[in-house]
Amino acid sequence: MTDFANRALLPAGLRDMLPPDAAEEAGVIERLLRTFAAHGFERVKPPLIEFEESLLDGPGAAAAGQTFRVLDPLSQRLMGLRADITPQVARIATTRLATRPRPLRLSYSGQVLRVKGSQLRADRQFAQAGIELIGSESAAADAEVLTLAAEGLIGLGIDGVTADLALPTLAATLFAAFGIEGDTAERLRHALDHKDSAAVAALDGPAAPLLQALIAAAGPADRALAALAALDLPPAAAAERDRLAAVVAQVAAALPGLPLTVDPVESRGFEYHCGVGFTLYARALGAELGRGGRYRAGGTEPAVGATLFLDSVIAAVPSAPRPARVFVPAGTARAEAERLRAEGLVTVAGLDPVADEAAEAKRLGCGRRLGPAGLIDVV
Repeated sequence: MTDFANRALLPAGLRDMLPPDAAEEAGVIERLLRTFAAHGFERVKPPLIEFEESLLDGPGAAAAGQTFRVLDPLSQRLMGLRADITPQVARIATTRLATRPRPLRLSYSGQVLRVKGSQLRADRQFAQAGIELIGSESAAADAEVLTLAAEGLIGLGIDGVTADLALPTLAATLFAAFGIEGDTAERLRHALDHKDSAAVAALDGPAAPLLQALIAAAGPADRALAALAALDLPPAAAAERDRLAAVVAQVAAALPGLPLTVDPVESRGFEYHCGVGFTLYARALGAELGRGGRYRAGGTEPAVGATLFLDSVIAAVPSAPRPARVFVPAGTARAEAERLRAEGLVTVAGLDPVADEAAEAKRLGCGRRLGPAGLIDVV
């Protein structure tokens, strides 16, 4: 391997983002943040790295296994490179902005770095953008965040956006009501995660028929909620079901064209959530566009948020035509180039006079060039 190749080699899961991909990502982020800002969400910008104890506190604990750690040479304390931005925004809300009126609406974007990729996302570094609504227990808060996240994706032109809602704490609530714990609880949790009704039945017990009914209830929201409403759930579990129904009703009213599904026992990926959770998809894309749900900021304050994964989002965004590039020969008056840019064109200035301006324009990737009589197509 040559020295040049060695210098270009990057660790697994890391890559350079080249033109036009880098510009496309930046454009998508700005469009999303404008949508969020129009709904009153104010932008914050946490640092890429911070002390481990604050980064991994509260909801950040779920990302502990994916966090790179380094020793700060100044303080001699361990620091972590963020694997998720939500915990940082929660920290900002409960410390720096603790005296601001609630509910507090914040938005963000930035890069995250993880120890390892996954089957669905091989990249270890990628961009996130999202929103957090902090300080409200209302079902309307859950509905607002889900609706706005979906609206942002639809506004990018993504076709077939769908939302799958879950109750990640429902199984634990039922286990507590029926006194299920230890190895039995772990085996039941595994069976529910894999929608294995036969394994639930094999474990038997008084909760088995109810858990099987919850697995069977998964599907389109209307059908799933009807099935859940027919179940005789313990009071705490019934309250979770009713909360889910309220959120679904409000989202459906706000975005009637958004397909909604419900999986009442799904908990994977919702490790720090304590209420309704959701995942956003596009029909033509296998990967998640984003996910979110209710959690506790700072361990106590009610909050709900949504995080969008920009690598998946960009893969689902329809290709947009790139602005036309125009070669402007050396010596052209500055006002001429400014006029072209005001018309939405991209100008590429020649630095030195050349004998063949058409060939130079083609070499620099310009479809047109500025001639004495105006714009000329490059063939």
